[in-house]
Amino acid sequence: MEFKDKYIIAKRSNKTVYRIGNEVIKLSVPEHPKAGVFNEALITACVESYGVPVAKVLYVKEFDGQWGLGLEYVEGENLADKIKNEPENLDANLEKFVSIQLDVNKFKAVGLRNTIEKRTEEINALKGIDPSTRFELLQRLAGMKRHTKLCHGDFDPSNIILTADGGYKVLDWAHATQGNAGADAALTYLQFTIQDPELADKYLRIYSKAADMPIQYIQKWMPIVAAGQLTKAKSDEETALLEKWISVAEYQ
Repeated sequence: MEFKDKYIIAKRSNKTVYRIGNEVIKLSVPEHPKAGVFNEALITACVESYGVPVAKVLYVKEFDGQWGLGLEYVEGENLADKIKNEPENLDANLEKFVSIQLDVNKFKAVGLRNTIEKRTEEINALKGIDPSTRFELLQRLAGMKRHTKLCHGDFDPSNIILTADGGYKVLDWAHATQGNAGADAALTYLQFTIQDPELADKYLRIYSKAADMPIQYIQKWMPIVAAGQLTKAKSDEETALLEKWISVAEYQ
């Protein structure tokens, strides 16, 4: 298979995503662990087995020293583009987004890692923050209830494809866990905040009402998920925002 630049549909720090015919291939950089590619394939297959509409895994294969994950190509409209291009329909499109998120959270994530375990490892790995802050974050996390709901871990409109038949498919399941839906909502809120704080606040209000979940409960998760995102920050501005959210834990 020939990977030409004209086939590229997305680029990340550790992978390039190609569309070739009816396939999407996520081609990892040579340094990316082989196990990580297989793990994403396994998680995606598990999520598909629950009944969630996803892009189906086709194969995991090595291409000249680089491991690739092959998925079916999903034809449709990206919800992020729809939100961007239809400002007059912002509320309706955000409500659609939240509705899909709540549909996902209804599934019981049998066999997936628990969110609390994942977040604990992420916080313990943050050696650059004050140890007292790390302690407060871990104490807060330990006090959260353990749930088994399906949490996407990167639930963003860009990962939603609206299909011609009125349905949808959810992409990119590499970070999925079983856990608390409030944690997933908190992470989505933080991602929106980096892009547009007003959009983030609107999302939070819509989610809280639709899920019948107090905003204060979601806010309890924000320092925890911010800590997990800190090592992935793409700019100084993003780092400063996440550090601001983490510091909240010191005073509550």
